[in-house]
Amino acid sequence: MFELSLPHILLLLVIAMLVIGPKNLPEIAKTLGKIFGEFQRAADDLKREIRTSSEARPADNPEQKDVKTEEPAAKPENNTAAPDSTAPPEKNS
Repeated sequence: MFELSLPHILLLLVIAMLVIGPKNLPEIAKTLGKIFGEFQRAADDLKREIRTSSEARPADNPEQKDVKTEEPAAKPENNTAAPDSTAPPEKNS
């Protein structure tokens, strides 16, 4: 890409001081540092989330056919429960 040597960095600092001014330069540098820090934390959180989600989900491997999944337990029938409110009422003849 490109390299920044010490003379290049010093030149950029001198130009920044001339354009921005010596009074505002520390405030702007502090603000930029906070912005870059927040961006870095967000990127790290995203990487961590991707890593944990990929580790939690097993890879789609056709050779792993012996992996057992738990089936939900069957619900016991309870005839004494109240009738389903969505069912139409029964007619007594």
